[in-house]
Amino acid sequence: MFTVLLLSQRYLAPLLLFIGLAAVLTSSDTGPLPATYSAVAGAMLLCSTWLTMALVGLEDAPHRSIVVVSAGSHLRTVLGSVATAAVWCLLLTGAGLALPLLFGTHTVGPADLVLGTEAQLTCAFTGMAIGFVCSRLVFRRQGYALVVALALLLAAMLGKGVSPVNILLTNLQHTSKSADVLGSTGVLAVTAAVLLVAGTAVTHAIAVKKS
Repeated sequence: MFTVLLLSQRYLAPLLLFIGLAAVLTSSDTGPLPATYSAVAGAMLLCSTWLTMALVGLEDAPHRSIVVVSAGSHLRTVLGSVATAAVWCLLLTGAGLALPLLFGTHTVGPADLVLGTEAQLTCAFTGMAIGFVCSRLVFRRQGYALVVALALLLAAMLGKGVSPVNILLTNLQHTSKSADVLGSTGVLAVTAAVLLVAGTAVTHAIAVKKS
């Protein structure tokens, strides 16, 4: 799956978008790193959703049936997609940690890097969950999938006190010391991981029903 995505070059658009957003949002920035990593995490949410939808949409229905038979079950195929999307998001996380330090002027400490990682993983897990639920496995018509994905992205960013992404972005915008929010951000990352598990389970159940 990783090789297929690499050869298809469908990763290029979300990757370039992420780098572009990180550059625009953090260029010449000299403010606190939590706020900077908040902006990068927001970019991660969008790009991880797009990347996951592109990954799951690599195969048409007949080809995917062959992949399922080769893998042995629908579950293994879906988990393979989760693993591939996670690897790409980890690569983006590394870029998201480094780019603000290259484009801006900051004094960085270990707590800042841990916080940046937690923030990006929170948004990556949430974006992956949205991407799976809005993938071709659930929606045959991509227009509907796009509308639902945009609605869920807005809900994730604007759901005050409910969405881990909204809580994360709010917390990071209102703190100047990374160490102060490491614990709460870690909890949000775990919550987002639970959302990913739930989204994967829903997607798998629908895919099996439709097969």
